[in-house]
Amino acid sequence: MEKRDYYEVLGLSRNASEADLKKAFKRLAMKYHPDRNPEDSGEAEEKFKEAKEAYDVLSDAQKRAAYDQFGHAGVDPSSAAGGGFGGGASFSDIFGDVFGDIFGGGGGRGGERVYRGADLRYNLELSLEDAVRGTSVKVRIPTLVRCEECGGSGARKGTSPNTCSTCNGHGQVRMQQGFFSLQQTCPRCHGSGQIVTDPCTTCRGHGRVEEHKTLSVKVPAGVDSGDRIRLAGEGEAGENGGPPGDLYVHIHVKEHPIFARDANDLYCEVPIGMVTAALGGELDVPTLDGRVKLKIPPETQTGKLFRLRGKGVQSVRSSAVGDLLCRVAVETPVKLTRRQKELLEELGETLSEGSHRPRESSWLDGVKKFFEDMKL
Repeated sequence: MEKRDYYEVLGLSRNASEADLKKAFKRLAMKYHPDRNPEDSGEAEEKFKEAKEAYDVLSDAQKRAAYDQFGHAGVDPSSAAGGGFGGGASFSDIFGDVFGDIFGGGGGRGGERVYRGADLRYNLELSLEDAVRGTSVKVRIPTLVRCEECGGSGARKGTSPNTCSTCNGHGQVRMQQGFFSLQQTCPRCHGSGQIVTDPCTTCRGHGRVEEHKTLSVKVPAGVDSGDRIRLAGEGEAGENGGPPGDLYVHIHVKEHPIFARDANDLYCEVPIGMVTAALGGELDVPTLDGRVKLKIPPETQTGKLFRLRGKGVQSVRSSAVGDLLCRVAVETPVKLTRRQKELLEELGETLSEGSHRPRESSWLDGVKKFFEDMKL
Protein backbone atom coordinates (compact mmCIF):
# COMPACT_ATOMS: atom_id res chain seq x y z
CA MET A 1 0.00 0.00 0.00
CA GLU A 2 1.41 3.35 -1.05
CA LYS A 3 2.18 5.74 1.80
CA ARG A 4 0.36 9.05 1.97
CA ASP A 5 2.26 12.31 1.86
CA TYR A 6 3.41 13.20 5.38
CA TYR A 7 2.20 16.78 5.08
CA GLU A 8 -1.19 15.50 3.93
CA VAL A 9 -1.33 13.11 6.90
CA LEU A 10 -0.88 16.02 9.30
CA GLY A 11 -3.09 18.35 7.27
CA LEU A 12 -0.32 20.95 6.83
CA SER A 13 1.38 22.85 4.03
CA ARG A 14 5.02 22.18 3.17
CA ASN A 15 6.12 25.44 4.82
CA ALA A 16 4.55 24.54 8.19
CA SER A 17 6.52 25.62 11.26
CA GLU A 18 7.73 23.35 14.03
CA ALA A 19 4.95 24.66 16.28
CA ASP A 20 2.38 23.86 13.56
CA LEU A 21 3.73 20.31 13.33
CA LYS A 22 3.49 19.73 17.05
CA LYS A 23 -0.01 21.19 17.28
CA ALA A 24 -1.28 19.08 14.39
CA PHE A 25 0.24 15.91 15.80
CA LYS A 26 -1.22 16.48 19.26
CA ARG A 27 -4.67 16.92 17.71
CA LEU A 28 -4.39 13.67 15.75
CA ALA A 29 -2.89 11.79 18.70
CA MET A 30 -5.86 12.73 20.84
CA LYS A 31 -8.34 11.92 18.06
CA TYR A 32 -7.02 8.41 17.44
CA HIS A 33 -6.36 7.44 21.04
CA PRO A 34 -7.53 3.80 21.41
CA ASP A 35 -9.61 4.62 24.47
CA ARG A 36 -11.62 7.07 22.38
CA ASN A 37 -12.17 4.50 19.63
CA PRO A 38 -13.10 1.27 21.43
CA GLU A 39 -15.22 0.01 18.54
CA ASP A 40 -12.55 0.57 15.92
CA SER A 41 -9.25 0.43 17.81
CA GLY A 42 -7.42 -1.32 14.94
CA GLU A 43 -8.01 1.44 12.40
CA ALA A 44 -7.38 4.10 15.04
CA GLU A 45 -4.05 2.48 15.90
CA GLU A 46 -2.99 2.50 12.24
CA LYS A 47 -3.90 6.15 11.85
CA PHE A 48 -2.01 6.96 15.05
CA LYS A 49 1.10 5.17 13.74
CA GLU A 50 0.79 7.01 10.45
CA ALA A 51 0.59 10.39 12.20
CA LYS A 52 3.51 9.45 14.46
CA GLU A 53 5.66 8.43 11.50
CA ALA A 54 4.89 11.68 9.71
CA TYR A 55 5.65 13.74 12.80
CA ASP A 56 8.91 11.91 13.57
CA VAL A 57 10.21 12.67 10.07
CA LEU A 58 9.03 16.25 9.70
CA SER A 59 10.04 17.30 13.23
CA ASP A 60 13.65 16.25 12.52
CA ALA A 61 15.42 18.89 10.42
CA GLN A 62 17.68 16.44 8.57
CA LYS A 63 14.94 13.92 7.87
CA ARG A 64 12.58 16.68 6.74
CA ALA A 65 15.16 18.01 4.30
CA ALA A 66 15.68 14.51 2.89
CA TYR A 67 11.93 13.96 2.63
CA ASP A 68 11.36 17.32 0.91
CA GLN A 69 14.04 16.43 -1.66
CA PHE A 70 13.50 12.71 -2.24
CA GLY A 71 10.06 11.96 -0.79
CA HIS A 72 9.52 8.69 1.08
CA ALA A 73 12.64 7.25 -0.54
CA GLY A 74 14.71 9.83 1.32
CA VAL A 75 13.72 8.44 4.73
CA ASP A 76 13.11 4.80 3.89
CA PRO A 77 15.81 2.69 5.64
CA SER A 78 15.71 0.15 2.79
CA SER A 79 16.49 2.83 0.24
CA ALA A 80 20.00 3.95 -0.66
CA ALA A 81 18.94 7.51 -0.05
CA GLY A 82 17.21 6.58 3.18
CA GLY A 83 17.88 8.48 6.35
CA GLY A 84 17.43 5.50 8.63
CA PHE A 85 13.86 6.09 9.90
CA GLY A 86 12.79 3.11 11.94
CA GLY A 87 9.14 2.37 11.31
CA GLY A 88 8.89 -0.78 13.36
CA ALA A 89 8.12 0.61 16.79
CA SER A 90 5.20 -1.03 18.57
CA PHE A 91 2.08 0.94 19.39
CA SER A 92 2.76 0.60 23.10
CA ASP A 93 6.22 2.15 22.64
CA ILE A 94 4.77 4.97 20.59
CA PHE A 95 2.04 5.61 23.14
CA GLY A 96 4.47 5.80 26.02
CA ASP A 97 7.00 8.03 24.27
CA VAL A 98 4.59 10.44 22.66
CA PHE A 99 1.92 10.86 25.29
CA GLY A 100 4.51 11.09 28.04
CA ASP A 101 5.84 14.16 26.26
CA ILE A 102 2.46 15.64 25.37
CA PHE A 103 0.87 15.35 28.79
CA GLY A 104 3.89 16.14 30.92
CA GLY A 105 4.73 12.65 32.10
CA GLY A 106 7.60 13.86 34.24
CA GLY A 107 10.37 14.37 31.71
CA GLY A 108 11.52 13.15 28.31
CA ARG A 109 13.90 10.42 27.29
CA GLY A 110 17.14 10.56 29.16
CA GLY A 111 15.87 13.53 31.15
CA GLU A 112 15.48 13.88 34.88
CA ARG A 113 11.92 13.44 36.08
CA VAL A 114 10.54 16.19 38.27
CA TYR A 115 7.60 16.00 40.67
CA ARG A 116 5.40 18.72 42.13
CA GLY A 117 5.65 19.13 45.88
CA ALA A 118 2.84 18.04 48.18
CA ASP A 119 0.14 20.47 49.29
CA LEU A 120 0.03 21.29 53.00
CA ARG A 121 -2.91 21.96 55.32
CA TYR A 122 -2.94 24.27 58.32
CA ASN A 123 -5.94 24.54 60.68
CA LEU A 124 -6.39 28.14 61.83
CA GLU A 125 -8.68 28.88 64.78
CA LEU A 126 -10.16 32.38 64.89
CA SER A 127 -12.41 34.33 67.23
CA LEU A 128 -15.74 35.43 65.80
CA GLU A 129 -14.62 39.05 65.92
CA ASP A 130 -11.49 38.35 63.84
CA ALA A 131 -13.46 36.25 61.38
CA VAL A 132 -16.04 39.00 60.90
CA ARG A 133 -13.63 41.94 60.68
CA GLY A 134 -10.71 40.19 59.00
CA THR A 135 -7.19 40.01 60.36
CA SER A 136 -3.61 39.09 59.58
CA VAL A 137 -1.98 36.25 61.49
CA LYS A 138 1.42 34.61 61.58
CA VAL A 139 1.53 30.84 61.18
CA ARG A 140 4.53 28.57 61.66
CA ILE A 141 4.50 25.38 59.62
CA PRO A 142 6.88 22.45 59.16
CA THR A 143 7.66 21.77 55.51
CA LEU A 144 10.21 20.32 53.11
CA VAL A 145 12.32 22.88 51.25
CA ARG A 146 14.98 22.50 48.61
CA CYS A 147 18.40 21.68 49.97
CA GLU A 148 20.62 24.69 49.34
CA GLU A 149 23.82 22.66 49.74
CA CYS A 150 23.17 20.46 46.70
CA GLY A 151 20.64 22.64 44.89
CA GLY A 152 18.01 19.95 45.25
CA SER A 153 19.90 17.30 43.28
CA GLY A 154 20.61 15.12 46.32
CA ALA A 155 24.22 14.66 45.20
CA ARG A 156 27.21 15.92 47.16
CA LYS A 157 28.36 19.37 46.10
CA GLY A 158 30.59 19.11 43.07
CA THR A 159 29.05 15.83 41.90
CA SER A 160 25.98 14.91 39.89
CA PRO A 161 23.47 12.05 39.99
CA ASN A 162 24.00 9.23 37.51
CA THR A 163 21.44 8.07 34.98
CA CYS A 164 19.63 4.98 36.23
CA SER A 165 20.87 1.97 34.31
CA THR A 166 17.66 0.02 34.88
CA CYS A 167 15.32 2.47 33.11
CA ASN A 168 17.97 4.49 31.21
CA GLY A 169 16.72 7.67 32.81
CA HIS A 170 13.07 7.18 31.84
CA GLY A 171 11.90 6.68 35.41
CA GLN A 172 9.65 3.88 34.18
CA VAL A 173 10.17 0.38 32.85
CA ARG A 174 8.03 -1.76 30.55
CA MET A 175 6.90 -5.26 31.37
CA GLN A 176 5.69 -7.44 28.51
CA GLN A 177 2.76 -9.64 29.49
CA GLY A 178 1.53 -11.51 26.44
CA PHE A 179 -0.08 -9.09 24.02
CA PHE A 180 0.09 -6.19 26.48
CA SER A 181 3.05 -3.98 27.30
CA LEU A 182 2.68 -2.51 30.79
CA GLN A 183 4.57 0.50 32.07
CA GLN A 184 5.43 0.92 35.74
CA THR A 185 7.67 3.03 37.97
CA CYS A 186 11.29 1.97 37.96
CA PRO A 187 11.93 -0.02 41.16
CA ARG A 188 15.54 1.14 41.39
CA CYS A 189 15.30 4.93 41.03
CA HIS A 190 11.64 5.13 42.12
CA GLY A 191 10.69 7.18 39.08
CA SER A 192 13.39 9.87 39.28
CA GLY A 193 15.43 8.49 36.38
CA GLN A 194 18.64 9.07 38.31
CA ILE A 195 20.70 7.41 41.02
CA VAL A 196 22.65 9.36 43.64
CA THR A 197 25.86 7.45 44.32
CA ASP A 198 27.53 10.17 46.41
CA PRO A 199 24.72 11.72 48.51
CA CYS A 200 24.71 15.21 49.95
CA THR A 201 25.55 15.14 53.66
CA THR A 202 22.96 17.80 54.45
CA CYS A 203 19.86 16.21 52.92
CA ARG A 204 21.24 12.63 52.75
CA GLY A 205 20.49 12.37 49.08
CA HIS A 206 16.84 13.43 49.25
CA GLY A 207 17.33 16.90 47.74
CA ARG A 208 15.02 18.38 50.36
CA VAL A 209 15.34 19.17 54.05
CA GLU A 210 12.71 19.70 56.75
CA GLU A 211 12.35 23.23 57.96
CA HIS A 212 9.90 25.41 59.87
CA LYS A 213 8.85 28.63 58.22
CA THR A 214 6.69 31.50 59.42
CA LEU A 215 4.15 32.95 57.02
CA SER A 216 1.78 35.89 57.24
CA VAL A 217 -1.79 34.93 56.36
CA LYS A 218 -4.21 37.69 55.44
CA VAL A 219 -7.70 36.63 56.52
CA PRO A 220 -10.42 38.50 54.63
CA ALA A 221 -13.43 39.88 56.49
CA GLY A 222 -16.44 37.58 56.66
CA VAL A 223 -14.79 34.16 56.59
CA ASP A 224 -16.55 31.30 58.34
CA SER A 225 -15.77 27.78 59.50
CA GLY A 226 -15.09 25.56 56.51
CA ASP A 227 -13.58 28.31 54.37
CA ARG A 228 -9.99 27.91 53.25
CA ILE A 229 -7.30 30.28 52.09
CA ARG A 230 -4.80 29.14 49.44
CA LEU A 231 -1.19 30.30 49.59
CA ALA A 232 0.25 29.33 46.21
CA GLY A 233 3.75 27.87 46.24
CA GLU A 234 4.00 27.66 50.03
CA GLY A 235 3.68 23.87 50.22
CA GLU A 236 6.48 21.33 50.09
CA ALA A 237 9.29 21.81 47.60
CA GLY A 238 9.10 19.63 44.51
CA GLU A 239 11.48 16.76 43.84
CA ASN A 240 14.33 17.15 41.35
CA GLY A 241 13.59 20.84 40.93
CA GLY A 242 9.84 20.39 40.48
CA PRO A 243 7.41 23.18 41.41
CA PRO A 244 6.32 23.50 45.05
CA GLY A 245 2.87 22.58 46.29
CA ASP A 246 0.41 24.99 47.90
CA LEU A 247 -0.55 25.68 51.49
CA TYR A 248 -4.25 25.57 52.34
CA VAL A 249 -5.28 27.37 55.54
CA HIS A 250 -8.58 25.93 56.81
CA ILE A 251 -10.66 28.26 58.96
CA HIS A 252 -12.38 27.24 62.19
CA VAL A 253 -14.30 29.93 64.12
CA LYS A 254 -14.44 29.40 67.89
CA GLU A 255 -17.73 29.34 69.74
CA HIS A 256 -18.74 32.79 71.00
CA PRO A 257 -20.20 33.36 74.49
CA ILE A 258 -22.95 35.69 73.20
CA PHE A 259 -23.48 35.27 69.47
CA ALA A 260 -24.23 32.30 67.26
CA ARG A 261 -23.65 32.62 63.54
CA ASP A 262 -25.74 31.28 60.66
CA ALA A 263 -24.28 32.31 57.29
CA ASN A 264 -24.28 36.12 57.42
CA ASP A 265 -26.77 36.46 60.29
CA LEU A 266 -25.97 36.58 63.99
CA TYR A 267 -28.26 35.35 66.76
CA CYS A 268 -28.28 36.14 70.45
CA GLU A 269 -30.64 35.40 73.32
CA VAL A 270 -31.79 38.38 75.36
CA PRO A 271 -33.23 37.60 78.83
CA ILE A 272 -35.79 40.13 80.10
CA GLY A 273 -37.73 40.38 83.35
CA MET A 274 -41.42 39.57 83.49
CA VAL A 275 -42.28 43.19 84.33
CA THR A 276 -40.45 44.48 81.22
CA ALA A 277 -42.09 41.79 79.14
CA ALA A 278 -45.54 42.78 80.43
CA LEU A 279 -45.19 46.57 80.44
CA GLY A 280 -42.52 47.08 77.76
CA GLY A 281 -39.30 49.05 78.01
CA GLU A 282 -35.84 49.56 76.55
CA LEU A 283 -32.59 47.73 77.12
CA ASP A 284 -29.06 47.72 75.76
CA VAL A 285 -28.09 44.81 73.56
CA PRO A 286 -24.57 44.09 72.27
CA THR A 287 -23.53 44.05 68.63
CA LEU A 288 -20.09 43.59 67.09
CA ASP A 289 -20.05 47.36 66.53
CA GLY A 290 -21.07 48.33 70.08
CA ARG A 291 -24.26 48.72 72.08
CA VAL A 292 -27.66 49.55 70.60
CA LYS A 293 -31.05 50.23 72.18
CA LEU A 294 -33.70 47.57 71.73
CA LYS A 295 -37.29 48.63 72.33
CA ILE A 296 -39.42 45.93 73.96
CA PRO A 297 -43.13 46.43 73.31
CA PRO A 298 -45.70 45.58 76.03
CA GLU A 299 -46.95 42.00 76.26
CA THR A 300 -43.81 40.51 74.70
CA GLN A 301 -43.66 36.71 74.92
CA THR A 302 -40.69 34.33 75.17
CA GLY A 303 -39.32 33.41 71.75
CA LYS A 304 -40.14 36.75 70.12
CA LEU A 305 -37.44 37.65 67.53
CA PHE A 306 -36.28 41.22 67.01
CA ARG A 307 -34.29 41.90 63.85
CA LEU A 308 -31.57 44.55 63.85
CA ARG A 309 -30.82 45.04 60.15
CA GLY A 310 -27.23 45.39 59.00
CA LYS A 311 -25.80 44.33 62.36
CA GLY A 312 -24.70 40.89 61.18
CA VAL A 313 -21.73 39.85 59.05
CA GLN A 314 -20.69 41.11 55.63
CA SER A 315 -20.28 38.22 53.22
CA VAL A 316 -16.72 37.37 52.24
CA ARG A 317 -17.94 36.80 48.66
CA SER A 318 -20.17 39.88 48.19
CA SER A 319 -21.18 43.18 49.72
CA ALA A 320 -24.30 41.69 51.32
CA VAL A 321 -24.57 42.24 55.08
CA GLY A 322 -26.58 40.04 57.41
CA ASP A 323 -28.74 40.96 60.41
CA LEU A 324 -28.63 40.47 64.17
CA LEU A 325 -31.63 38.56 65.47
CA CYS A 326 -32.35 38.90 69.18
CA ARG A 327 -34.51 36.18 70.71
CA VAL A 328 -36.32 37.23 73.89
CA ALA A 329 -36.44 34.88 76.86
CA VAL A 330 -38.75 36.03 79.68
CA GLU A 331 -37.04 35.19 82.96
CA THR A 332 -38.96 33.90 85.98
CA PRO A 333 -37.79 35.64 89.16
CA VAL A 334 -35.96 33.49 91.73
CA LYS A 335 -35.07 33.79 95.44
CA LEU A 336 -38.19 35.79 96.24
CA THR A 337 -38.77 37.37 99.63
CA ARG A 338 -41.96 36.68 101.57
CA ARG A 339 -43.40 40.07 100.61
CA GLN A 340 -42.60 39.49 96.91
CA LYS A 341 -44.34 36.11 97.04
CA GLU A 342 -47.38 37.73 98.64
CA LEU A 343 -47.51 40.39 95.93
CA LEU A 344 -47.23 37.76 93.18
CA GLU A 345 -50.02 35.73 94.76
CA GLU A 346 -52.22 38.82 94.84
CA LEU A 347 -51.31 39.52 91.20
CA GLY A 348 -52.05 35.92 90.25
CA GLU A 349 -55.52 36.17 91.75
CA THR A 350 -56.30 39.25 89.72
CA LEU A 351 -54.90 37.70 86.53
CA SER A 352 -57.11 34.64 86.89
CA GLU A 353 -60.04 36.82 85.96
CA GLY A 354 -60.34 37.99 82.37
CA SER A 355 -58.15 37.21 79.35
CA HIS A 356 -54.74 38.18 80.70
CA ARG A 357 -53.17 34.83 79.86
CA PRO A 358 -54.52 33.91 76.40
CA ARG A 359 -51.99 31.20 75.60
CA GLU A 360 -52.56 29.44 78.92
CA SER A 361 -56.33 29.63 78.54
CA SER A 362 -56.14 28.32 74.98
CA TRP A 363 -53.87 25.48 76.04
CA LEU A 364 -56.15 24.49 78.94
CA ASP A 365 -59.16 24.50 76.62
CA GLY A 366 -57.25 22.21 74.25
CA VAL A 367 -56.36 19.81 77.04
CA LYS A 368 -59.96 19.69 78.24
CA LYS A 369 -61.20 18.89 74.73
CA PHE A 370 -58.52 16.20 74.36
CA PHE A 371 -59.68 14.39 77.51
CA GLU A 372 -63.32 14.68 76.42
CA ASP A 373 -62.53 13.18 73.01
CA MET A 374 -60.58 10.37 74.64
CA LYS A 375 -63.43 9.88 77.16
CA LEU A 376 -61.02 9.89 80.07
